[in-house]
Amino acid sequence: MDVSVSWLRALAPTLEGSATELADALSARAVPVDSVTVVGEGLDEVVVARVTEVRKHPSADRLSLCRVDSGAGELLDVVCGAPEVVEGALYPFIPAGGTLPGGFRIETRKIRGQISNGMLCSEKELGLGRDAAGIMRLADGYVPGRPLLEALGLPDVRLELDLTPNRIDLACHVGVTRELAPGGVRDLRLPDFGTSWQPEWVSGAERATAAGVSVVIEDPERCPRYLAAIVRGVSVGASPEWMQIRLQSAGSRPINNIVDATNYVLLELNQPLHAFDLARLRGPEIRVRGAAQGEHLTTLDGGAHRLGSEATVIADAERPVALAGVMGGAESEVSPDTIDLLIECAAFDQRHTRHTARAVGLATDASYRFERGIDESALERALERCVELILATAGGQADESAIRVGRTPPERARVRLRPSRVRQVLGLRLSPEQITGLLEPLGFDVAAESAAAPGDGLEVIVPGWRGDVRHEVDLIEEVARRYGYESFPHEPRAFRPSAVPDSPTWRRADRARSELALLGLLEARSAGFASSDRISRDAVRLLKPLSEAEAFLRTDLIPILLGRVEHNWTRGRRDVRLFEIGSVFRQRPDHESANDDGPVAEEVRVALAFTGRRQPTHWSDTSAELDIWDLKGMLERLTAALGLGRVRSGVPPDETVPVPFGTERWLGSDALCIFDGESLVGVGGEVASAEIDSPPWAAPMFAAEFRLEAVSLAEHGRYRNLPSFPAAARDLAFVLRADVPAGAVADAIRDAAPETLERLDLFDVYEGEGVEEGCRSLAWRLVFRAADRTLTDEEVEGGLESIIANLRERFDVRIRSA
Repeated sequence: MDVSVSWLRALAPTLEGSATELADALSARAVPVDSVTVVGEGLDEVVVARVTEVRKHPSADRLSLCRVDSGAGELLDVVCGAPEVVEGALYPFIPAGGTLPGGFRIETRKIRGQISNGMLCSEKELGLGRDAAGIMRLADGYVPGRPLLEALGLPDVRLELDLTPNRIDLACHVGVTRELAPGGVRDLRLPDFGTSWQPEWVSGAERATAAGVSVVIEDPERCPRYLAAIVRGVSVGASPEWMQIRLQSAGSRPINNIVDATNYVLLELNQPLHAFDLARLRGPEIRVRGAAQGEHLTTLDGGAHRLGSEATVIADAERPVALAGVMGGAESEVSPDTIDLLIECAAFDQRHTRHTARAVGLATDASYRFERGIDESALERALERCVELILATAGGQADESAIRVGRTPPERARVRLRPSRVRQVLGLRLSPEQITGLLEPLGFDVAAESAAAPGDGLEVIVPGWRGDVRHEVDLIEEVARRYGYESFPHEPRAFRPSAVPDSPTWRRADRARSELALLGLLEARSAGFASSDRISRDAVRLLKPLSEAEAFLRTDLIPILLGRVEHNWTRGRRDVRLFEIGSVFRQRPDHESANDDGPVAEEVRVALAFTGRRQPTHWSDTSAELDIWDLKGMLERLTAALGLGRVRSGVPPDETVPVPFGTERWLGSDALCIFDGESLVGVGGEVASAEIDSPPWAAPMFAAEFRLEAVSLAEHGRYRNLPSFPAAARDLAFVLRADVPAGAVADAIRDAAPETLERLDLFDVYEGEGVEEGCRSLAWRLVFRAADRTLTDEEVEGGLESIIANLRERFDVRIRSA
């Protein structure tokens, strides 16, 4: 939202301070100000010039040769590329040797064989607007040679506001002035246009007729209120220079005196309006209704739209003529031939306006305001002010009768505010009189009876433009803003932390995040959408996707992380370690949907993916690539730290087990499964090369995914005293079949070992001479220790014999040494 500082000062003569100081005050108390821009800066060398002659360029169809009177005493030849230059009209002109904003210097030069001694300027070149297609035509009456800044009343300063969704009241100059003026609403003074119009209202709940025009609201849910005024005998042309400059300073492009009047009131009072050519409305009649399926409408921007029933239209007696709350139609727009007008001022429903705008893919200044809510009680004043401005700038006569259809404006909200609560929340001891004095400048009224006896709190009446204020805490925020955050005392105050415990989901996620960060992984955050090639079965398709490339809700995290790794690869990053914590979705079967919260199931998961070297590259060491054992080590550390269960190699024969994690999409070899008891809670493994777009220099990729719900919230760290008695170590080496996993052997040793077995380490694996083919030798170190005594040799040997017996029974091992 762009705001003109000179416009603010015109609305409140009491407004003091520089533009920068006003921006700082607004940022401190209301909304951020992104930039402060001087409008007209660097235009000291630009003058008003009259084009006395225009002819075609002999060597270029799109160029014109102009004779320009710049007030210097002689006519200058200028080559111009604008599509239209009018003889006798006035334009901004910079002579050769001058410099435009941005440092662009104008020189005398030859263009396609013709000398050009300067340049006729467009709005964009002057920094006064966005139009770069044609040169900026000035109003008649200026003397050639007059400085442009003096003629236009510049310079001005433009503030660019970063509006938050709840403060739509600041999308106009009156709203900003209320915030900045010392007396707030008491200091506001709307400039007089020199005309007056006080209509007699012809009202109806659903229909009303006046001045030969009927207005009907067919669907009050889409449009609660609709006002219309008739103005006859106007002369459509350029707006006065003061209005053009005011609009340009606020970032709006002048069009003509009728459209500019509606835009002026929009920027002044925050009420969108629209002007129809009355002669082009059939009936003449206005009907506010839902669009019929398949109806067509061409909007003012030239776009042709095929409408559906979700759109709301303004129609005449036969066809749609505008998109309600979004944009007018080309068939009823104001043109230079327009004589009679119908001025629309309405309140359109927020939800239906949003549906209409999205259905046609348009976002306009009007829809921006209607989607966030406007002040219904201010429609009459906005329409009156627009009509008065049209009469002042375009002439004509307004009919005495105006049309008003729909409900009466809703009563202003009343909110109870307790001074004790203000003191409790803000730490400020403010009297009821002080609170009233802070709120009234912002437009809040305090009921007299509550102000006289504030024992039960003050009854505050909320203005219609503050739809975001509905609760006591909202009023407390208004008191704090008006008091000034910078004025709060600096001494420390006692506080009580919340008694509400953290969400278990948040606690699990925080715990998982900490452990993954300790493993050296960086967190990624992705949108919850996926393409058809990155989903598994039971995917949920979006009804209205932002893009067909992401038309589904993601079913698994790993395919999305693979895309993040590919993104890093395209930028030359070979070593990538990422993790993500987020929701995945699936379509519930019909029998589940009937007894649950809905047809879509949501689950929070944790995923990790990594590729590249194990250690950073260094001249002293050739670092090996990360492999499946690194993944297994990470998973074992995670299972121990997060209480996930145990990691096992291989997938059980039930073919449905890996499906919940999308392994049919990405798994390239046997899985590493995480089991909590008999339940599968996670899967990891090497990613299939066919599933990723990897460059030739990329290393293999490994990934894993597990359910966040499986993370235990119990503390898993166990602390014990240092041992007081010595340990007894024994080495055990034996030969067994090579296809027996070492993990299974370790489980067998632990099953048969006494409670005194403290540690078990595999320190040697041997295949070769002295060992039969198809077999291998495993050597283990077993450490025994008792907490209350020194173990005897008999106790240790007895435990070792039990272990050997179990190994012989289960794996038919041959003992080499013990």
